[in-house]
Amino acid sequence: MRQEELAPYMTWAKLRTPPRYDLAGSNLLACTLADLPGAVLGELNGANSEGWPPLVEAIASRYGVTTDQVATAPGCSGANFLAFAALISPGDEVLVERPGYDPLLGALRLLGARIVRFERRREDRWAVDPDRVRAAMSPKTRLVVVTSPHNPTGVLIPPAVLDRIAADAAERGAHVVVDEVYLDSVFRDRPAPAATRHEALISTNSLTKCYGLSGLRAGWLLASPAVARAARRVRDAVDVAGAMPAERLATLAFQHLDALTERARGIIQPNAERIERFLSARPSLEWVPPEGGTMVFPRIGGVRDTRELAALLMDRYQTAVVPGAFFDAPDHIRIAFGADAATVAAGLEALGQALDATH
Repeated sequence: MRQEELAPYMTWAKLRTPPRYDLAGSNLLACTLADLPGAVLGELNGANSEGWPPLVEAIASRYGVTTDQVATAPGCSGANFLAFAALISPGDEVLVERPGYDPLLGALRLLGARIVRFERRREDRWAVDPDRVRAAMSPKTRLVVVTSPHNPTGVLIPPAVLDRIAADAAERGAHVVVDEVYLDSVFRDRPAPAATRHEALISTNSLTKCYGLSGLRAGWLLASPAVARAARRVRDAVDVAGAMPAERLATLAFQHLDALTERARGIIQPNAERIERFLSARPSLEWVPPEGGTMVFPRIGGVRDTRELAALLMDRYQTAVVPGAFFDAPDHIRIAFGADAATVAAGLEALGQALDATH
């Protein structure tokens, strides 16, 4: 298999021409050192072979687990990979939602999994139907993979639904990985991490998407002690341990996480309102309001594949969105709104002009 075929979206995201107005990248507007009072490079070395203890303790304290339930990782994608590698062998069956985030599929392909898809349907407002998940399971199922909030729609999976999926998976000796990288952008009635609910559930997360700290690559998974320990042993064969300066800065970030949350709220909420006004004024766009995250996933009426629109938007207006084909929903686009307000406003104006030119 050619390596670029593992995760086509990520290849596109890395190699695309930088736009003037980026509504494709779903990271929050990046922090500066001014957002981390007291930030210094610190020691280059330290006792972090199993994760720097102050960082592990900060993660455990924040999310209500014990330290032996934490495994640090290089970003949320790294945490997903460690969880997958700890739990599956080549040929094992893994159920994955559709639409879905294709780097999840890429990691599973790399590990030799047999991937089975189950649908999250627009007609159901992108909800996960636990009966549909159960029907897709077989005696060979070893893992179920979902995102909550969902990438690309921002829809949450209710805890009761996760409980049902976990119980069905546990009957078969399987686990459920819940990518929660956008969970901390749920500012009201935020559910606890899935891993706190059932031993079959594994939560993955990072400081990347909700806090503007993607450069730290500070991720983690929360799981039963046995699964967390297995993930740490997988890391022995991947990158061994995190970079000490990054882990120290990540620990400092946890000390300021309340302030960073307010910063995120101040960026996300006004932009979400701006997006809602834009979408509500265009009847040709069918959409479900996101419950978390920094993106929305409208369907464009009368368009079978949005790649042509995305290309026009980039070529004529220097504005980027993600074609829905990368998420197995080609008549949709993913619009991100984690950038500064001026970028989001200008990008939406350009998108409106492109839609007018093609409809």
